[in-house]
Amino acid sequence: MKKTTLLLLSIAALALAGCNNKPTTEAPQKQAAPQTEPAQMPPGHPAVTPDTGGADPHAGMKAQAMPAGAGIKAKVTQVLSAPGKTFLEVADEKGQKMWLAMPEVKVSVGNTVEYPKSPSLPSFHSKTLNRDFENISFISAIRVVK
Repeated sequence: MKKTTLLLLSIAALALAGCNNKPTTEAPQKQAAPQTEPAQMPPGHPAVTPDTGGADPHAGMKAQAMPAGAGIKAKVTQVLSAPGKTFLEVADEKGQKMWLAMPEVKVSVGNTVEYPKSPSLPSFHSKTLNRDFENISFISAIRVVK
C-alpha cells in the first residue's frame, strides 16, 4: 500500500511540475496568416483581388494569340455571343462536336479555328445565355485558320 501511495504521489508531483503555466480564461489570439509573395500571372491577366464584389473577374480580358500548329483544328458550326464572351460549337476532323467558351472574339460559322487542348467542364449552366451545356471547355486562345 505504501508503494502504491508513493507511486501515485510521484506521478502527481511530476504532473504538477510539468504544468507550471497558469490556465487562462481569455480566448486564444488569432495568428495572422503568413505573408506570401503574389503568384506571377500571365500577361493580360486581370488583377486578382480577394473579393470582386460580384463583378465578372474576366471582364475586359482579350482572347490571346495562338501560334500556328499549336492546337486542335476544328470547324465552327455555331457561334453564341454574350457581353465580353464568345461561345463556339466546333466539330473536329472526325465530326466530334464540342463547345468552347472564351473572351470575346470575332469568328463566323464555317471558319476553321485552332484552339488549345483544355479539360472540359460537364453540365455547365451559363447565366448570361440562360443555357445548359453538356460539356464545355474554357480557353483563352484561339486562331482563325486562313
